[in-house]
Order: sequence, then structure tokens, then C-alpha cells
Amino acid sequence: MSSRQPLRLAILEAERALAAAGIASPRVDAEILAAHVVGVERGKLMLHPLVDPPVVEALRRLVVRRAAREPLQHLLGAAVLGPVSVAVGPGVFTPRPETELLLDWGLKAIADVPSPLVVDLCTGTGALALAVAASRPDATVHAVEADPAALTWAQRNIAAHAAAGHTPVTLHAADVRWHDLLIDLESHVDLVLCNPPYVPDGTPVPPEVAHWDPPDAVFGGADGLEVIRAVIAASAGLLRYGGHLGIEHDDTHGDAVPALLRRRQVLTDVQEHLDLAGRPRFATARRRTAPPS
Repeated sequence: MSSRQPLRLAILEAERALAAAGIASPRVDAEILAAHVVGVERGKLMLHPLVDPPVVEALRRLVVRRAAREPLQHLLGAAVLGPVSVAVGPGVFTPRPETELLLDWGLKAIADVPSPLVVDLCTGTGALALAVAASRPDATVHAVEADPAALTWAQRNIAAHAAAGHTPVTLHAADVRWHDLLIDLESHVDLVLCNPPYVPDGTPVPPEVAHWDPPDAVFGGADGLEVIRAVIAASAGLLRYGGHLGIEHDDTHGDAVPALLRRRQVLTDVQEHLDLAGRPRFATARRRTAPPS
């Protein structure tokens, strides 16, 4: 019978393999995968100094897949955004940590709004909409997605969160380019958030993106602004007077997206926001409290 093996050595082996494959954070990924197979939180790994051989073998199999640049979230089966975890996999864009900055801004924008009405455009997995709903149980949240595969993931995640007793989110199979998008909500929405496809066509992207994220969820036309233009047009009609809009964008769009927002006379207070690395990451605006004179 095989003896138990030191977990520390298995993690070290995993780290070396991931480093050799060019993974940017090999130690972190190795520990996250080890915690996944052991079934504990990452911070409690050292409470399990010895593990059975099948655990080591399961970790090795996951490391091989990660070394081939399969996204870490796919290996775990879930991605975290703010207070929620959503199921992810092939066919849907994997939420990224930087989107939490947009989420935090949006929650602050409606902090003093009772029972806010919120719309998440290009929802993908539904993560942003669900994070708002979890943070503001009094909110009415709508999510919009056009891609059939992404809709399946969003439906799954929204149903799972509702079954767990969280605030329901209403999902719409719709395209942000439709002229009658959510027409029943026109001029009533307190907050519109969007993480759209925004990478300019032809831009080199990491293997995790190139081989696993759907291209239509990543690339936004020749300049990366095709969907963003439609989002701004739709949002201008959806927002109530004083309502807020936040759009994530490519780090090359620090001037272009604010410029597009300023072209809309109904929008004001346009601001650009940087991510933790100091790169342009999302732009915000507010619908004027009264029609411009």
C-alpha cells in the first residue's frame, strides 16, 4: 500500500512545472490548485502536511492542464467577482479581477438610492449582475446577453444564486445594438454597468484568452469600440435623470471612451478610472439631472 506523501513537495513540483510553462504566478496557481484537490482553503493547506497518492496525482493532472494555459478558473469550475462565485467554462468569457473596480464604483454610485434599478449589459456569466444583487438585496437587477452559449451559463448561474436564496436577477436574451432594448425600462434605470467586448481586432492576447474565451466576447471591432458605441447609445436612453453609467474598456481607450461619452449631450460628469497598475480601465458618466439648455 502506498504511503502518504508530503503536500509541500507536491506543491513545489507543481510550482516548478508552471514556472517552466511561463505561468506568471506559478506559486499562487500551484497553491490554489492544491487547495482545490485537497478541499480546503488555500490558507489552511499547511494543516494537511501529508496527503494520499490520489490527491498528488489529481494535482499533477491539473498542473498539466494549467501548464497548457487552460484558465485557472476553468480548472476550478468557477470564477469569483466581489461577493459571488459563478460557474465558468468553454463558451463564456471568464470574469477578471479588475472588473471588481467597476463593481465597487457602481455600488458607491447607488449607495444612497433606495431600491435601485440596475442593468448589466453584455453580462456573460451574469457575474456583474449577480454581484450587484448580492451586495444590494433591495435592488432590481436586469442582465442582457446576446450570445446563446453565454446565455446558458448566465441562466445556470442566476438560477443557482436564486435557489440559494439570493435576490433574483432578470435575464434578457437581447443585443445591445437593438434600438428597442429594454424599452419598458427607458428613463428609469439608476445604474448601467457593462464589461463589453473591447479588444481591438488583431491585438495579441494571452493563450488563456486566445484559446478559451469566445472571440466575440473579447474583440470589439477594428478599434475595439464597436460594441461600446452601442452601449453608450442604449444607456443614454435607459438612464433616469441623474442615473450613472460605467463601462470597462481596453487600456488603449483612456481617451476614446470618455470622448464618446462627452458626445452625448444627455451625459455629463465624464471621468476616466485607472486600474491598480495605473492603466486606463473604465469610464463613467451620469445622465444630466435636467435636459441641456
